[in-house]
Amino acid sequence: LNKMILRFDEIFTDEMRQTMTDKGMSVNDAVIIASMIEKETDGTDQGKISSVIYNRLNKPTSETAGYLNIDATILYVTGGTQVNTQADTPYNTYTHKGLPPTAISCPGVDALKAAVNPDSTNYYYYALGDDGVHHFFRSSSEHQSFLKSQELYKND
Repeated sequence: LNKMILRFDEIFTDEMRQTMTDKGMSVNDAVIIASMIEKETDGTDQGKISSVIYNRLNKPTSETAGYLNIDATILYVTGGTQVNTQADTPYNTYTHKGLPPTAISCPGVDALKAAVNPDSTNYYYYALGDDGVHHFFRSSSEHQSFLKSQELYKND
């Protein structure tokens, strides 16, 4: 455990800590955000995923109303078996605003960096397409149109 803490202190620099403080957030918040990023993506779009999380957190009057709607937080509770958006748990980011109570995974260095320094976007939604790539959207209507166009959702 001590080795893990020492390694974390090497990776999570004083500059990163200051950036989080400047945002009014804690190191723990960064780890929670990074853990969601880690579980939501293959690593190619972590900055964009991070931007969606921050946009939802920082603009509670948006269409998402402060809900993160992160499937990975529910999968954490269900053991990765099913996304039940009505699950009665504080990890359900569809029914509880803001961050879940703890991290949902052990985030890697890149996810931590993305959590501290998200891309600057106007995205509030994303979805994995039939092409295996995340697509990003500014509005719910764009997001829903995309979902309807995907093979994965045509039989739902």
